[in-house]
Amino acid sequence: MDEKKRRGILKRGISKPWSGEPMLGSDYGEEEVEAAVRAIRSSMDPIVGFGYDCEEILAFEAEFASYCGTEYAVTTNGAGTGLDMSMMALSLEPGDEVICPTINFRGALMAILGQGGKLVLCESDAKTLNADPNDAERRITSRTRAFLITHMNGLSFPVDDFVTLAERYPHPRYGPLKVIGDAARACGGRYNGTRIGKKGWMNVFSFHTAKNMTTLGEGGAVTTDDPDLVPRLKASRQFGWDGWGSNYKMTKVQAAVGSVQLKRLDGLVASRRRLAHERTRMLEGCPGLQLPHEPAGYLHSYYLYSILVAPDWAGEKRDRLIQMMKDLYGVGCVVANPPVHQQVPYVARFTQGQDLPVSLQIGQRLFCPPIHPRMSDEDNEYIAAAVWDVVERIAGEG
Repeated sequence: MDEKKRRGILKRGISKPWSGEPMLGSDYGEEEVEAAVRAIRSSMDPIVGFGYDCEEILAFEAEFASYCGTEYAVTTNGAGTGLDMSMMALSLEPGDEVICPTINFRGALMAILGQGGKLVLCESDAKTLNADPNDAERRITSRTRAFLITHMNGLSFPVDDFVTLAERYPHPRYGPLKVIGDAARACGGRYNGTRIGKKGWMNVFSFHTAKNMTTLGEGGAVTTDDPDLVPRLKASRQFGWDGWGSNYKMTKVQAAVGSVQLKRLDGLVASRRRLAHERTRMLEGCPGLQLPHEPAGYLHSYYLYSILVAPDWAGEKRDRLIQMMKDLYGVGCVVANPPVHQQVPYVARFTQGQDLPVSLQIGQRLFCPPIHPRMSDEDNEYIAAAVWDVVERIAGEG
């Protein structure tokens, strides 16, 4: 994108002041509205009501499992509770360790601590933002029970590498370690010929309002091929049975809308990918920027468009770039995510002394300009031109 073209694009302006992580990440139409109304109307009979074991929920679970290629899907009222359920299923004992990256949203780390696990942090790969299996391997001990790894910002983590580690270092009592995926941001992505959600012991999805698909603002699901796991998950979302549980259920109306959103998901992801690839083309050659990477065999869903500035711009210059994008051009950017153990006091309390220099630098270099499946080509051009202009302004300051 040459300077003359950038000037013209910036002069033209942008249709709206995009936020870094748009509050509605999906797109809704009349079909979703009609599905919700239909589910409400069908519940007016006192004998029927908004039953939790109803046709709409069972149908959505079957559809989502089929979509991911798994035998089972268990819906929840959010990914946070799904992560809690995943840790409950491990029956962690005092001293049991779970390895998790700190370049992450805090939900995964909180789930480990909430179930009494010892949180062992690992580094991420600066090229993909996903957990580094080589670093994770160095942190395995005889107390390690599982990996809880996030498919970061829409790109699958290298699941096969973690499955290999899980088999290579079995727990002395429980056997192969469990590989659990946090797929909250990765719905619709693919990995080595499968959809995200297929590989690993289980994967936890979010249908929060900002995600690639949403069930009326909240909701989630856990996918698995393990038949022994399903009764445990269902019990923990319905006040427990032979163990503790609570109310983690999705509603009938959410499930009805979820079935509609699921039919549209691939199209929404395709729109994200088209915009992301076009943006990458426009930003090629912009000094010092590391643009999103999609390894061979992966399909990035681009929940976020992740950029790293050059190492010598880490911190203050990165922060200045973000502020200038907002002040000069009305484009919000997010840092998704800085190291959780550095940002969240509760997590810091349980991870003192853990050394993660790579993650600390990633957190100082990362920024994510907005992307959305219904973003216009003109707004996408404007955002790319704004990034170019701000980078050149800061570089010119010396």
